Amino acid sequence: MTGRQIHDKTSEPIKDGYHVYTKIRGGRHEGDVEKIVTSTSEAEKEGVKNPPKVLFTDQEGKDVAHNPQTLEVKEQPEEYNSSDQVGA
Repeated sequence: MTGRQIHDKTSEPIKDGYHVYTKIRGGRHEGDVEKIVTSTSEAEKEGVKNPPKVLFTDQEGKDVAHNPQTLEVKEQPEEYNSSDQVGA
């Protein structure tokens, strides 16, 4: 990766494993980020155009690619949240 961090439409960072969603045509695409494509060569390899793209499998099992600024982070993996939790 180039060191350039990818952000969602609310300026939250997006990383592999994050759970993201977007509203689309009266419904939504939602799933866990599998890969973030940032270069033209990666985009060609993955069969997508105009990087950056966030790749994930939606709730119906369909592989999708979205522009990061159209997505919202719904949930981060537990390892990212653990430092936010204060004793039990």
